[in-house]
Parts: sequence; structure tokens; C-alpha cells
Amino acid sequence: MNTTFNEANIGGILEGLKAANDVITDYRMGDTGSRQPVHTVYGGAHLFKSDTAVKIGELSNRNFKAYAPDWKTLKSALEMTCSDEIAEIVYNRVEDKINKEALEDFRIDFEDGFGNRSDSEEDETAVRAATEVAKGMKEGTLPPFIGIRIKSFSEENKKRGIRTLDIFLTTLAKEANGELPSGFVVTLPKVTSLSQIKALVNLFDILEQNTDFKPDSLKMEFMVELPETLMAPTGECAIPSFVKAARGRCIAAHFGTYDYTASVNITAEYQAMDHSACDYAKSVMKVALSGTGIWLSDGATNVMPVGPHKGELTKEQEEENMRVIHGAWKLAYGHIRHSLYNGYYQGWDLHPAQIPIRYAALYSFFLESLDQVTVRLKNFVEVAAKATLVGDVFDDAATGQGLLNYFLKAMNCGAISMKEVEKTGLTMEEIQTRSFLQILKMRS
Repeated sequence: MNTTFNEANIGGILEGLKAANDVITDYRMGDTGSRQPVHTVYGGAHLFKSDTAVKIGELSNRNFKAYAPDWKTLKSALEMTCSDEIAEIVYNRVEDKINKEALEDFRIDFEDGFGNRSDSEEDETAVRAATEVAKGMKEGTLPPFIGIRIKSFSEENKKRGIRTLDIFLTTLAKEANGELPSGFVVTLPKVTSLSQIKALVNLFDILEQNTDFKPDSLKMEFMVELPETLMAPTGECAIPSFVKAARGRCIAAHFGTYDYTASVNITAEYQAMDHSACDYAKSVMKVALSGTGIWLSDGATNVMPVGPHKGELTKEQEEENMRVIHGAWKLAYGHIRHSLYNGYYQGWDLHPAQIPIRYAALYSFFLESLDQVTVRLKNFVEVAAKATLVGDVFDDAATGQGLLNYFLKAMNCGAISMKEVEKTGLTMEEIQTRSFLQILKMRS
């Protein structure tokens, strides 16, 4: 067959494509396969103690038992559309989860949760918080993931943000003998420019050199709270450049619902996680970070499940408390389900009583379709494997990966167990590849 081109005379074009593909491969690092927390709870740095996670768990459990004493109450409060059988399973798994590990991720907050205080007070709080973290490490009372949120690197806050980071980490290095707690991360809020990401990463380099922390051990996440975090002045999406500037230290990007909606002129009455402006921003985040292995987190529901009455209550006051709390639960449940529908499997919780509802939303979301997806994946793998064995091209791998992703996410949040995954016919070894194509290769 005659052709116009050959590799010799289009060598430059081929090399150009290889360079471009290498850039894409370099940026899209792929899913790390590590566990992602389902939520992050923020609390003021001045309130943090080594046993904060334990106390939050106790409060979460107490609220759940008080306002959802059984599965029927929970199903009614959330207006769950699943069967009674699934609702009961969800209730039991939520109960088990909050007994064992209610809090997965906590952020010691020096920003909104702490506010603007005197330099001496913030210095003292940074020392005390680091000391409490070290104490929690020794006592085993910290959650699986933890970190601090410093003030932004805006012109008015940059010195304070840097100083707090320095004091906290220098103290922690001394108190914990150069060890970091599991899942430790530094959160940078209100990012507006590439230089702010570079500055934080350069600070990490200096802090690691001046302490006993291991090189490259300090990790960061940035918050998307402003249009500038999404779009650079050139009109390009800014997020890929942030990831590159982080030099492998960025592990997550968190969406800030209320700062973002305010910045795009949404009035207070309509500032909510499921607003279309938020969906757009989170879609941009998702596309920009697809395949990078960087975790995405949605924001929070800011209506707290707290009743208006305290102390000794009349029957009418108890009933009013129940109505108010169930209303807040239903709102949060709807917001979380909206996030899950859009592929966001992590979000913020601001109150212990919100935590059980996050698990209820997660577990119901996955369990409602478990039987159907199990059959689909089992049949899909069998058909695809047979096609591969006889040399046919199986060209619908994306659907297979989508079905596999369902189980990966469901297992990550604790909605389903390995015993339930085994009904698909997959082994743990195959599941751990996290790749439908890799499973087919193993079977062929």
C-alpha cells in the first residue's frame, strides 16, 4: 500500500506528539488507591485538644441515638426512598460506624474558625495546638486524617499565615520527634495565584531542612473559594498549574461553598451546595483534576441540626426540637446525595450531629443500587474476558471501569464489605488493581 508519509519524514510531528503525551501522563498521575476520608470537620484552633476526635464521636453518637432511636425514625426524617430492608441495613451500619470511628478527618482551623486575634494569642494557640497533636499521637486519640488550615497568603494575611505554620510545625517536630500524624495536611485557603502555591511548597522545603521532618513529607491541599482559583487572568483554567507548582505535594482540593457563591454575587438566601454556580465550579475542578489522584471535597451545609430548646423540656419543646433537627438532617442528606450524584465523595461537616447523616447518605446511595450493579459487573467481566480470550476487541471498557468504580467508592466509605464485592466474581487481588482493563489482562 502506498502512503504519502513515513516515520522518517514525519519524525518531528511524532516527537511533538510524544512530548505532548508525556506532559499529559506526567500531570495525570492516576488514582493512588489510598483511602479517602468521606468528610472533613473544621474546628477553631483555640478549642482543639488531643481528645477532640473522641469527644466529637461521643456527641455524634448521642445525637444520633436521641433523634433517630431506630431505623424507621431515620427513614422518615430523611424521607429515604429506599426499601425498609435497605433503610434498616443503613441504620445498623451508621450505628456501627459512629461507634467505632465517627470522625475521619479534622482540620485545626486558624482561619474562619479562629478569626483575627492578636499575634501573641495566635502564637500561643499554634504552640498549644501542636503540643496537643503530639499528645494525641502518643495516646492514639487522633482521627485517621488531620491537619491545619492557616490563614490565606493574601497581602494582609501572608505574614500571619507563614508565622503560624512555622510555629505549629516547628513545635510539632520537637514534641513528636520529627514524626507527623497519619494523614497530616496543610490547607491553604482563598488561593488567588500560582505564587501562593509556590510559596507554601518552598516553605515546606525550608521547614523540612530546619526540622527532623523527612524530605517531601509535608503535604498540602488548596481551597477553591474564588473565581481566581478556577480561572487564571489569561482565561485558562488555573488548577493544572497549581498542581504542577505543588511538585507532588498536593493531595486534595476543597470547594468552599459560601465564599465562592458570595464572590459570584449569589445572595445569602440562595447560597447553597446545590446551587448551579457551585455545580459549574465543581465540574471545572473535576475535569481539571481528573486522573491526577488528587482528592476532591465538596463544602458544607451551614444549617446546624440544633434544636431551639435546652435544659428541662416539655413534650411540646421536645417535639419542636425533633422537627428542627430532622429538618436540618433532611437538608444535609439532600445536599450530600447531590454531591454523590455529581461524583464528589467527600465533603465538610460542621457539627457532630451532621456526621451520622453523612454516613446515612453515603450508605443509602450505594446500597440502593448494589444488587443491580453486582449483576451488571459480574456479567460484564465474563463477557469481556471471553472476548479477550478469543482475540476479539472489547471496546466498552469505560462502562466496565464505571461499574468497578462504584465498588471502589462504596468500599472506601464503608457502605459495602468485601463479602458483598465477592458476589461479582472478582477477587481482592483484582479489585486492588483498580483497573477494569488490568482485570481483563489478568484473566486472559
